Amino acid sequence: MNLDDFVYDLPNELIAQYPPEKRGSSRLLQMAETGPRDGQFCDILDLLHPGDVLVLNNTRVLKARLRGAKDTGGQAELLLERLLDPCSALFQVRVSRPLREGQAIFVGEDALQCIGREGQFYHLSSRQPLEQILERHGAMPLPPYIERPVRAEDVDRYQTVFGRRPGAVAAPTAGLHFDQDLLAALTKKGVTLCEITLHVGAGTFQPVRDELDDHVMHEEFYSVSEEAARQICSVKENGGRVVGVGTTVVRTLETVAQKHDGRVEAATGSTRLFIKPGFVFHVVDCLITNFHLPRSTLLMLVSAFAGYGTVMSAYHHAVAERYRFFSYGDAMWLDRDVANNFYKGL
Repeated sequence: MNLDDFVYDLPNELIAQYPPEKRGSSRLLQMAETGPRDGQFCDILDLLHPGDVLVLNNTRVLKARLRGAKDTGGQAELLLERLLDPCSALFQVRVSRPLREGQAIFVGEDALQCIGREGQFYHLSSRQPLEQILERHGAMPLPPYIERPVRAEDVDRYQTVFGRRPGAVAAPTAGLHFDQDLLAALTKKGVTLCEITLHVGAGTFQPVRDELDDHVMHEEFYSVSEEAARQICSVKENGGRVVGVGTTVVRTLETVAQKHDGRVEAATGSTRLFIKPGFVFHVVDCLITNFHLPRSTLLMLVSAFAGYGTVMSAYHHAVAERYRFFSYGDAMWLDRDVANNFYKGL
């Protein structure tokens, strides 16, 4: 397959610029046995069964956009890529002239010193913990396709209600639909709620520019606890389904499974896993996901999961039915077994 296979026509007005009025009020497109089925996100309560495990990414988005000034006086715009330790990180930096090693950028009274470069990113360090600097001076890093200033509501609405481990520079957007009432109702029904962590990097928005086989994924930190691994393995052994909330959950669990003979075990590390059509899945059975950008690795991942024909059929249907796209948009439910059994010929 090539990049042109992952292009679809999307009217600009379907790109969601604001979150829905309340969490959980989005639409849900289900690729069912009888074809696309339009519904509401609250239908998740019927689609999940007792004995299933719903896997959530508990990363929390940092205020990752900064504005500052170089020690020579020039202006600088910074976007965190990922934290390396409490006082150093990789940043995308926009300046008129490249930073030199040892040069500083001042954000308020806080100085970030250039240690060097790693590819397209600058390695910057500070004397203060970077999370504190970001909280004092940063802005929420809304995606580039949201073409408006950050608003006060974004501080809350661009976070999931279960985000508790700071480190992401983009939200795991499938999780934005859940509120506490829906999570409580799922627990009451007998669905296990399980948390893992993947700190989403800014590279998640980058389109693939080279041929698929030449593309190198951005690196992202993940962690799966002993408790999460036990919950997932128990559900698998008892015939329940593993339902991933978002592509970040899929990448995390399938990364771990590749390293442990198809099983989920407790693990911490970094992943560059690029999931594209032809990938063999070991863990995730169903996927809740938003609609993704053309030519993106996320669109390739969902095409690998449910089949290229299934996904492109879903996207064409979503455009025709005026679904809202991308981070603040609507959601889709994909069942790998249904897709394999009923959509293979598409």
